[in-house]
Amino acid sequence: MQTGFILTYLMLPVFLEGCCVGGHQKRQSANVDLWGRQLKTTNLHFRAVEGEMFMVPCVNVTGVCRERSKSSPITCGNMFPAKANHSGNYTCDTGGSNMFLFLQVVERSSLGCVDPKESSKILLNAQGGNITCPGRSCMNNSDVIWYKGDRAVSKQRRALCEEDGRLHLCQVREVDTGVYFCDRQIIEQGVIWTFRRAVSVKVIPHYAASYPPKIVDPDANATKEVELGQTYTLTCEVHFPVEIYVPAVVRWFMNYGGNMKNMTPLHMEKPQHNTKIFEECIVIQTAIIEEVTPQHLNHTYTCIASNSVGNSSATISLKKKNKVKWPSLVGYPFVCLLLVTGVVVILHVKWLEIQLFYRSHFQHGKHDEDEKEFDVFLSYVWSPSSAEVEGGATLSFLSGPDNDEEARLSWINPLNIEEGGSIQTPLEVLLPQVLEVQWGYRLCLLERDVLPGGAYTNDVVNAIQRSRMLICLLSADYLCDSNAVFVLESGVQALLQNSALKLLLIWTSKPAKSLIPLEPPLPTMVQRALMVLPSLDWTSGKFSRGAICSFWRSLKKAMPKHREQSWFHA
Repeated sequence: MQTGFILTYLMLPVFLEGCCVGGHQKRQSANVDLWGRQLKTTNLHFRAVEGEMFMVPCVNVTGVCRERSKSSPITCGNMFPAKANHSGNYTCDTGGSNMFLFLQVVERSSLGCVDPKESSKILLNAQGGNITCPGRSCMNNSDVIWYKGDRAVSKQRRALCEEDGRLHLCQVREVDTGVYFCDRQIIEQGVIWTFRRAVSVKVIPHYAASYPPKIVDPDANATKEVELGQTYTLTCEVHFPVEIYVPAVVRWFMNYGGNMKNMTPLHMEKPQHNTKIFEECIVIQTAIIEEVTPQHLNHTYTCIASNSVGNSSATISLKKKNKVKWPSLVGYPFVCLLLVTGVVVILHVKWLEIQLFYRSHFQHGKHDEDEKEFDVFLSYVWSPSSAEVEGGATLSFLSGPDNDEEARLSWINPLNIEEGGSIQTPLEVLLPQVLEVQWGYRLCLLERDVLPGGAYTNDVVNAIQRSRMLICLLSADYLCDSNAVFVLESGVQALLQNSALKLLLIWTSKPAKSLIPLEPPLPTMVQRALMVLPSLDWTSGKFSRGAICSFWRSLKKAMPKHREQSWFHA
């Protein structure tokens, strides 16, 4: 008794679902036809119906099929409506060898029996459904292979079966929407043709609507602003519950004087349909008022949407848009004069900074190398540690050529390695060696290259005139030294008079750059120049390979063009 109960329980789904216990569609090998006969893999013969969707499967073909007389090739896996001019003999790329595709597109009227309903099918979600291969009743052969797009339905893991040329889906899902292909094989004059037909399937949640349409835009009793004399578009967006027996209808009406009983239909554009939402269909209906007149402001406009359940409506009115009138400056001479005066004052106050910024960053004249005696005039003030390090500070140079820019920049050691100590070499000691010994620039130092006994001011002005570039090493000691500040001030004046001079500031200590109160105070011209002149930072006590390379690379870029092409002085 117990055994019989178990057998009955196992056999019950078979009687209830028919063939839906599992996927029972025939699986066809790529090299075997529906009757188990061996196929020639070098030739493919396909037949399609004009007007139906068609796709060359990518089972044997892996690329593009071309024919000499056709301007557009056929790519496997791409779906397109078949036309008569698609007929022809194609050569397909299979990734190593050529395969020939023979395609015939036949007229629908030549099929004998034609049922337009077979080319499309509507299925209800969450229920079972059948898809019939078009022309099934006219063909002796009912054996077909079903595809959804380019993938065989038999390879999908779901409950389905194929019987007598029909594909039965045990439970329809939303993803089943799409184009299905059914392939039959026909033998004509010893040639096996694959007759491919297409069925467009749409899955809907229900056949009839359960609620009236919903008008999303416009809001009921809304007011829209319009401009007289301009074109205005009335737009109505409605969400309809999906149904197949009653069309979704949206109309615009004009109500004269706001009287809802005196309504006139408006000329409307073709509605736009959108089905992004599975449960609903979106319809957008527009009506255009070619030119808005004052009479249009006296009427109201109603959008009415209807389906099998009922109607929905939304009414709007139009009002004139008030243009914003900006006050004219011509009508207010005082405001105009005040604006011009403000611009003049700003230019007058900032004129020095503007001149210095432009001349130092954008306008450098070209020199004749023989006109200037020195490449760089270097101005600095000895710090207390400079005298201690100067005598013993040396540089470790690279021997021989080196094409690595990082190596050329990072060998400059800011520490006095030869003395074995950790005394940091001040920049006023290190920089002259780099500029002269390593980079080969002709350097002017007041204590070395200017004869003693002359007037200091004249010596400074002459040295600047004889140099292509002025570099000032700024520190708290420098800005408190009147002679050093005079050099900087003279360089600023020379820059304003001669755009060919380059001027670079190198801050050797951060507190100095913050411009704390100094004694004596800096000249106004110098204070304003410090804010706009090109500058670099040499931060004491923070030396890493990256920081060293960055500083020397920026300095090299700011230097005037070298008289020789090599970096290194012979």
